[in-house]
Amino acid sequence: MSARGLGLTMLGAVLLLPMGLGGAQAAPRRDVVVGMVLEPPGLDPTTGAAAAIGEIVHYNILEGLTKVDENGTVSPLLATSWTISPDRKTYTFKLRHGVTFSNGKPFDASDVKFTFTRDGAPGSLNKNHDRFQNMAAIATPDPDTIVITLKEPNPFLLFNLGEDTAVILEPASAAHDATDPIGTGPFKLENWVKGSSVTLTRWPGYRDNGAIKLDKVTFRFISDPAAEVAAILSGDVDVFPTFNNLDALPEIKANPNFVVQVGTTQGKTIIALNNGRKPFNDIRVRRAVAYAIDRKAIIDGAMDGYGVPIGSHFAPNQPGYVDLTGMYPYDPAKAKALLKEAGYPNGFDTTLKLPPPDYARRGGEIVAAELAKVGIRAKIENVEWAQWLDGTYKKHDYDMTIVSHVEPLDMHIYTDKNYYFQYDSPAYRALYAKIATAGTLAERNQDMEAVQRKIAQDCVNAFLFVLPRVSVIHVGLKGIWVNAPIFVNDMTAVHWE
Repeated sequence: MSARGLGLTMLGAVLLLPMGLGGAQAAPRRDVVVGMVLEPPGLDPTTGAAAAIGEIVHYNILEGLTKVDENGTVSPLLATSWTISPDRKTYTFKLRHGVTFSNGKPFDASDVKFTFTRDGAPGSLNKNHDRFQNMAAIATPDPDTIVITLKEPNPFLLFNLGEDTAVILEPASAAHDATDPIGTGPFKLENWVKGSSVTLTRWPGYRDNGAIKLDKVTFRFISDPAAEVAAILSGDVDVFPTFNNLDALPEIKANPNFVVQVGTTQGKTIIALNNGRKPFNDIRVRRAVAYAIDRKAIIDGAMDGYGVPIGSHFAPNQPGYVDLTGMYPYDPAKAKALLKEAGYPNGFDTTLKLPPPDYARRGGEIVAAELAKVGIRAKIENVEWAQWLDGTYKKHDYDMTIVSHVEPLDMHIYTDKNYYFQYDSPAYRALYAKIATAGTLAERNQDMEAVQRKIAQDCVNAFLFVLPRVSVIHVGLKGIWVNAPIFVNDMTAVHWE
């Protein structure tokens, strides 16, 4: 859908300087309005699973020991350096001096220990709690040093510590971070108008305050694709880092007031199947779903051709990727034969729950039509994001759903038999365990290939494509990430020319 006949407002604010100083000159704006499709249920990424949380607070309000940049490179953040023991189980981090939380409390090693202990405690709501439960000991030999000893090696630990689930919290305020996050980043929460926007303002006490070029960042929530186009064209929104209405891109690309960036993400879009519920506990039925799906038709119809097809739970831009899209080619006849073999010669009735993102709603219509051709009659149930998180994700109350898993290197989720897929495979868990003990990068990549193949062979889910990162940006706004190895809207380097 496109928006037509909408006027453009002027970008930037013009500041008239006194005539004695050389006449009228333009001063760069120091505010930005960022468009987002989904509103997060809270603002603490250590207790909530929604990617939209990190898109607002990560690197802006809350920081971790390391930082992952837009190319997936890990660099120091609250830690300045680290050493790793020969057995790859002990990590010693040196922490940054002169750091304070926005409530004035100085940052030190005790905050790291508190946060990681909380993240791994029984009953932790951290969606990656298993990573912190793998920490056998967390020592603080002095305020500037933290020593983490793992039970089992984690080859991705430094990357994991740069994700939003590993941000460091201030102990006294941690219980209230879902509504009022306190962090060490350059911004603090100004207000949250539920259903509308979240506004951050620059925090003057930030350790490198002079490097921050924005005084205010407003995140506006616009889930309707037509309204998304209208907001960007009218100037009500300055940037959509993840633009939802791909139909409108030709019109926007032709407009000289905008720049369109197309990059990659880790958003592995799948038809998730409830392996713990009939008939999807039968591998023949799951494979029938995979054969019934035409990935190209879905990418063309739901994503306007944007998106890279995948055959397992792994993004092509990661080391160790193996192309498994040929394992289940589009073959409706094969799908029907498998359904007959499984005892469903006339197909069956099921439900397909669709959360709000356009890829799910538009893609779901195509998926349902394709499944119907082989006898799988999927009734579509559109649900809001909070309903999806509570019913599908937490309570496993679903048959099929379409969702994009945006966390990088997240194949560990298939080791958890209580995860919402309800996939229980000791063989997979044994394969995944080998990754941590790989002696070389080549061996690790080989082990990564093995787990990709196992997921595909067991057809845990039907794998569709990796989400592109399509950003629409007003001319003059700089510093928006092209790629998104993690889902974050890092405002620390964003500025107006």
